[in-house]
Amino acid sequence: MLINNRVRDEEKEFLNILKNYQKINLQKVKKEADNLRKKQVGDKVTYVINRNINFTNICEQHCSFCAFRRDANDKGVFWLDIETILRKCQEAINLNATEICMQGGLNPQAQIQGSSLKYYLQLIKSIKKEFSQLHLHAFSPQEIEFIARQDNLSFSDVIIAFRDHGLGSMPGTAAEILDDQVRKIICPEKINTAIWMEIISTAHRLGIPTTSTMLCGHIETPEQQLQHLFKVRSLQETAIINDYPAKITEFILLPFVGEQAPKPLRNRVGRDQPDLTATLVLTAVSRMVLGDVILNHQPSWVKLGLDGALEALQWGCNDIGGTLMEEHITTMAGAKGGTCLDVATIQKAITSIHRPYRQRNTLYQLL
Repeated sequence: MLINNRVRDEEKEFLNILKNYQKINLQKVKKEADNLRKKQVGDKVTYVINRNINFTNICEQHCSFCAFRRDANDKGVFWLDIETILRKCQEAINLNATEICMQGGLNPQAQIQGSSLKYYLQLIKSIKKEFSQLHLHAFSPQEIEFIARQDNLSFSDVIIAFRDHGLGSMPGTAAEILDDQVRKIICPEKINTAIWMEIISTAHRLGIPTTSTMLCGHIETPEQQLQHLFKVRSLQETAIINDYPAKITEFILLPFVGEQAPKPLRNRVGRDQPDLTATLVLTAVSRMVLGDVILNHQPSWVKLGLDGALEALQWGCNDIGGTLMEEHITTMAGAKGGTCLDVATIQKAITSIHRPYRQRNTLYQLL
């Protein structure tokens, strides 16, 4: 009972910070989160040399925040062939990349011999055959569900096939807010909270590490933000308690960018770019809620800009993410952070806040 009371008291404290951050001492919140970060992971700021490849923007779904998706006959549509993807991988290798991050729209035409799984396996096998040294970080829970639904397979079937052909880890995107009332408004066609959590946990059980994310700063409430964090925490605790071979490697806040988003949600939110202060406060609370079980926290420099990301590194984050080299989903929404950071820029930026930098791989092993 004492433990339960303590947890409830902590929840009240976190909720008070999120709801009343404009009235409280934010320097105290910042210092607490920064001290926790220092205690849990030290002072070093890590980064990964990676390339992001969005292989198609053709998508069957119509999320209300998305400026990326297109129908097959729309202007601005793209669908990369294997040769183009391999060329992008080679360019990444030439820049010392260790990771390819690949995600795309849910394209019903992306099939081989009537099978979506065969198409996605062709992507994996082609990349791993040519570039076995690259870690392939690819395919969100939404993509797993799409492939399973298209081919009448279980989630385990898809994940095992991916794992056995060279997939290294999965991005924990498509989480948005893990609250079905919000999801019914912003992404009604997407998987629900329970299915997202089931797929993430299945990946851990089958030996595929994942990341975790939150799309924040749109119509969700502080209560829904906090419950999202506790649901992510429960996934990590499940993996720890059951000694699964894989776990969540990092947590990333993805603040809403609405400049080019569909008008109904953009008008409802009333803001085109992220609220930096609100994002920093949520960054601090995320460290307080998750930091003892998910050590690595990363801001989105694409969404916040490099200066905003550097500020987040002083509110509980310890990783600045990757070089990316290209990025389309957030950029098409109107983000101002750019699409590429070179290593020298990353190192100089980290040095500017008087912290040491270290290159890592996807799974946070230092290189």
